[in-house]
Amino acid sequence: YYFRHILFMLTTTVIGCVKMFVPCCLYQHKSRTEYPPNFLMIMLFVGLMRFTTVVLGLVSLKNVAVSFAETVKSSAPIFTVIMSRLILGEYTGFWVNLSLFPVMAGLALCTATEISFNMLGFSAALSTNIMDWCVFYYLFGYLPPELQFYTSAAAVIMLIPAWVFLMDIPVIGKSGRSFNLSQDIVLLLLLDGVLFHLQSVTAYALMGRISPVTFSVASTVKHALSIWLSIIVFSNPITALSAVGTVLVVVGVMLYNKAKQIQRSTLQALALSADSDQRPLLQESNIKAPGT
Repeated sequence: YYFRHILFMLTTTVIGCVKMFVPCCLYQHKSRTEYPPNFLMIMLFVGLMRFTTVVLGLVSLKNVAVSFAETVKSSAPIFTVIMSRLILGEYTGFWVNLSLFPVMAGLALCTATEISFNMLGFSAALSTNIMDWCVFYYLFGYLPPELQFYTSAAAVIMLIPAWVFLMDIPVIGKSGRSFNLSQDIVLLLLLDGVLFHLQSVTAYALMGRISPVTFSVASTVKHALSIWLSIIVFSNPITALSAVGTVLVVVGVMLYNKAKQIQRSTLQALALSADSDQRPLLQESNIKAPGT
């Protein structure tokens, strides 16, 4: 698994480096004249978060079913609201908070009835949501190829020592054993990295071409498809209550996206109303009185 993700991230790093000079995949890179303050430190930190997300994702997949792990990851709006309130002090309205109840209820139902439930896998899957929030918090203002290249390179640097330690490479070397990877496996791993890179950069490009709500709904549908496809492809056993919980999570996330859209529209309308109320006062103050 660790070798897979090293090759996975290494492929993404190489393609990200190429994309910084060759325009492709719905995006044309614009060279910077200067970099923001602490650019490399932020890239290293985001790389650390991506490394941690990879490790947590592997731990969750090793201990729980793929469908359950995807259901837990779909509960990201809960952590978005909590982390945004605690760290950024962002206010969320009544309807946004109310929409989180189906998500929490569905997640609780899935957890209580999941056949393959394991506390370590469940905790790891939950933690990936926190890591993803931290990553996206630091992403604003940076270009997609930069994010792909620098953060993937940092993640590779951190993955290699973990791979050597966890795979016990020195012991394997002394015992005379070696890694035997067929050409097909290597090609599939390289294709995996290429597809991940295309998916990531395409997502960045689409964010600038469609509304945030449309993108959120599409992301929710993607999670739903991932859940049900994993059930079909991997034949994960599920109970009826677990299926109901999964549906509740997906519906709750869609309601959350709709509530966020309403809240955003309301705040924009209030801002425009306040601005229009102030304009006459400003105009009157500029009118000179007769005889002055």
